Amino acid sequence: MPPNSILTALDRQRGHLFPWIAVLYATGIAIYFGLRVEPNAQHWWGILALAVCCAAIFRFGAETLRLLLMAILVTLAGFSTAGLRAHQVADVTLGWRYYGSVEGRIVEIDRSASDAVRVTLDRVRLSSVPPARTPGRVRIALHGERVFVTPEPGQTVILTANLSPPGGAVEPGGYDFRRQAWFDGLGAVGYTRTPLLLLAEPERDGLTLALYRLRMRISAAVQAALPGRAGAFASAITTGDRAGLDRPTLDALRASNLAHLLAISGLHMGLLTGFVFGALRLTLAAIPGAALRLPSKKIAAVGALVAGVVYLALSGGNVATERAFVMVAMMFAAVLIDRRAITLRAVAMAALVVLALRPEALTGPGFQMSFAATIALVAVYGALRDRAWRGPKWAYWAGGVVLSSFVAGLATAPVAAAHFNQVPHYGLLANVVSVPLMGLVVMPAAVLAALLWPFGLSGLGLGLMKPAILWILGVAETVAGWPGALSFVISPPGTVLPLLTVGGLWIVLWQGRWRVLGGPVVVAAMMLWAAAVRPEALVSETGGLVGVMTDQGRALSKGKGDGFAAKSWLENDGDGATQAQAAERLAFRTEGRLRRFEVGGGTILHATGKVAAAEALAACGEAALVVVNIRAETPPGCDVYDARRLALIGALAIEAGEDGPKVVSARDRTGDRLWSRQPQ
Repeated sequence: MPPNSILTALDRQRGHLFPWIAVLYATGIAIYFGLRVEPNAQHWWGILALAVCCAAIFRFGAETLRLLLMAILVTLAGFSTAGLRAHQVADVTLGWRYYGSVEGRIVEIDRSASDAVRVTLDRVRLSSVPPARTPGRVRIALHGERVFVTPEPGQTVILTANLSPPGGAVEPGGYDFRRQAWFDGLGAVGYTRTPLLLLAEPERDGLTLALYRLRMRISAAVQAALPGRAGAFASAITTGDRAGLDRPTLDALRASNLAHLLAISGLHMGLLTGFVFGALRLTLAAIPGAALRLPSKKIAAVGALVAGVVYLALSGGNVATERAFVMVAMMFAAVLIDRRAITLRAVAMAALVVLALRPEALTGPGFQMSFAATIALVAVYGALRDRAWRGPKWAYWAGGVVLSSFVAGLATAPVAAAHFNQVPHYGLLANVVSVPLMGLVVMPAAVLAALLWPFGLSGLGLGLMKPAILWILGVAETVAGWPGALSFVISPPGTVLPLLTVGGLWIVLWQGRWRVLGGPVVVAAMMLWAAAVRPEALVSETGGLVGVMTDQGRALSKGKGDGFAAKSWLENDGDGATQAQAAERLAFRTEGRLRRFEVGGGTILHATGKVAAAEALAACGEAALVVVNIRAETPPGCDVYDARRLALIGALAIEAGEDGPKVVSARDRTGDRLWSRQPQ
């Protein structure tokens, strides 16, 4: 592109550059999380020096140079924010497997993927473990009978549990729970089969726990007033408590692309605050003289903001809800200062606030899907803002619902498919016939129930919610049961989502004809995704599970155990089979207690248990490598991956190399980061 064309293109961006600040800030965060080595003191001093130099040159440079320097400074700010946050949340991580007594205060109650009640404890004490080596927070799944105490927030309890450090990625380059646990402050996870014992009643001081107890009381009251699935759904969208929802209901909502209705995010926050804003404006307009003498629009905006704060507090204040509140707060703040409320500038400001508070949110599906949908909707409706509608009013509203669902679904579909490996084919239809009820019935009824709660009449509002909720659940079950309702897709390479993001943002944000350059970037990303290839063999972090790719899909070495790894592998393969079904596929030659399989012309032995491991080690001379799930001494000339080695390097991917099997570990992909370092 000639220099004059570049200057002309940049000149056309005047007034449209602010959203790029959020993009560059997010780029800096992404660079930090993409590193393979944790920056040390010298790196940080170098970054500071670069920032100072850019700031010094900025005041003397030409306009084009200033733009470049500003881009560098914003990117460095994002990078530094992520690094600061990673060090701020640093806490003790358990360095070994622990079995014994665990004492702590319950600060959170939820459910695990296996539907077991799960408690998160702080103020943790472990038997015979000094405080300096004790994690600050642990999470324990309760698999035993809870006959002695029903868990409540604030209780100090004691139990006997199995704890271990948070697990790493289930495969190289896969989802890294260890990083999430680092930012969640979890130093250990585990389970117990023994009952909880109560040491102390819940404390009455502390705003956080008081709000949590209030949430649980509201949740229990809602489910008492609306028994069954309707009450569980109502509780989930009002308090964030999903404990009452059973697995089939959740699966149906996911298969019909209605699971987003459970997450208290932008949809719910927008519907609730929008209803309060509209109701207050109508009320003020109905009062003689008030609309003329009072700034009714601004008063309504303040009332909606207050409603948003209350909803944020009562819903648990998770990351998705915080993000949604920031977005609506930006919108109503614009109303208060007489600016246009819904613009890409407001979305960019919301993204900057969210990322400044929680930079780790950038890598999660919640942030990506939320802002993908919001940016797409704002861009599309911004382009249609000046177009007059000449059809009937009902068609205008109906078309708006269909268009909104289509645009949001199209924008979030690649992100959802990349993270969850599922494509619900009838999601648009399910949303078109369900989302309007959320806005017209469910959320207004929830506000009504909250207003009537002090008078003991909340049942009126909850009763209005029930038919609409049952309709939504019925739609979910019906759509999920249709043939071909759900298909599975392979996980994309790590470059695909960044390329899709860059291409999509370029199309939306760039002004002028050069925005078409985003199209080829999007196409290139989709071509890379279509050409994705999965590893020939995978080994779990424990060494107890191996998966080998066959013509029928990945064959697993066992039908039970290491369930999370098995489920993740099959999902990433785009395979809808269960672990039991995958275990029936033929890929292993079983000889006694040994399993043999071939990768790249080399034989690999896999064994579980002491006796089988001894046989594998004895026969290691005839194999390229050996995988066992116990600690073992490596015979001379053998390449053995035992429990000790796997604990250090994580799960394995095995591919065909030039000289036989080529092994890549999870540690090779994550590198030396704060969350991947082994505790001493």
